[in-house]
Amino acid sequence: MVQWSETWTWLDGEWINGNPSIMGPRDHAAWLCSVVFDGARSFEGVMPDLDQHCARVNRSAEALGLKPTMSAGAIMELTQEGVGKFAPDTALYIRPMYWAEDGGFMAVAPDPETTRFCLCLYETPMPPATGISVTVSRFRRPSLETMPTNAKAGCLYPNNARALTEARDRGFDNALVLDMLGNVAELATSNVFLVKDGKVATPASNGSFLAGVTRSRVIDLLGRDGFDVQATTLKVADFLDADEIFTTGNYSKVGPVTRIEDRDLQPGPVAKRARELYWDWAHS
Repeated sequence: MVQWSETWTWLDGEWINGNPSIMGPRDHAAWLCSVVFDGARSFEGVMPDLDQHCARVNRSAEALGLKPTMSAGAIMELTQEGVGKFAPDTALYIRPMYWAEDGGFMAVAPDPETTRFCLCLYETPMPPATGISVTVSRFRRPSLETMPTNAKAGCLYPNNARALTEARDRGFDNALVLDMLGNVAELATSNVFLVKDGKVATPASNGSFLAGVTRSRVIDLLGRDGFDVQATTLKVADFLDADEIFTTGNYSKVGPVTRIEDRDLQPGPVAKRARELYWDWAHS
C-alpha cells in the first residue's frame, strides 16, 4: 500500500484527512480522462502567484468543456484554510482539480453540469537546486489541433511520462521535448531557459505547451534586473551550445541543468541570480 505524506483534501464542503476516493468506474473522468488540475506551492511561509494558479485551473476547466464551480478567490481562501492544518512552514504542494462525473453528447464529451471540484494539499519538500541532467526525447508535444494544450489537463501527461521514462532509462533526469516542427518546447516536467553570451532565451509560447506561471515570473524578474530575455524559436543545437541551461516550474521553482547529453555544465550565475530574484520576490 502506498504510504502518502500528510494530506488534507477539501471535498463536498468538508476537509478530509488523507486520500479519499473520488471516482467510480463509470465516472467520465475515470475512463475518458476529463480531468484538469493546477499546482501551486506553499513554502517558507509564502504562496507565490497562488492567485494565478487558481485562475488558471478555471480556464483549464473551460478549455476541456467543464464548468468551473469555484471562483479563484474562493479557491485561495480554501487554500489558506488548508495550509493552517499543517505545521508552520511545512512545504506543500497545492492541487485544485476539476473532473466530470458523466458524459454528454454520445457519452464521450463531458457533461459540464456534472463537474466536481476538490482541493488537495500535501507535504512535499522543496528539492535542492543541485542540478539535473537532460537528454533529447524522441516524443513530441502535440498542437492545439490534436490535444487540449491550452489546459493543464491530465490527458496530456502520459506523453510527458513517456519522455520522462525514456530519459531515465538512458540515465538522465529529464528530457527536452520538441514540438511537431522540431523546435524545443519544454522539458517533460517544466519550462526551460538557456543563456548564451549573457543573453537569456526561452522557447516562445506557440500553443504546444503551457507557458508556466513561474516561467512568466522569472522572465519579468530577470528583465527588471537588467537582463536581455527573449522568448523565441530555439533548436536543440542552441541548447547544446549554451553557456547555461536552467528550468522553471512550480515543483522546484528555479534550478540549473548540469548535463545535456554528453556535455557537462556548471550551475551558472544567471540561473543563480534568477533563483535569488524569485526567492526575494516571493518573500517580499
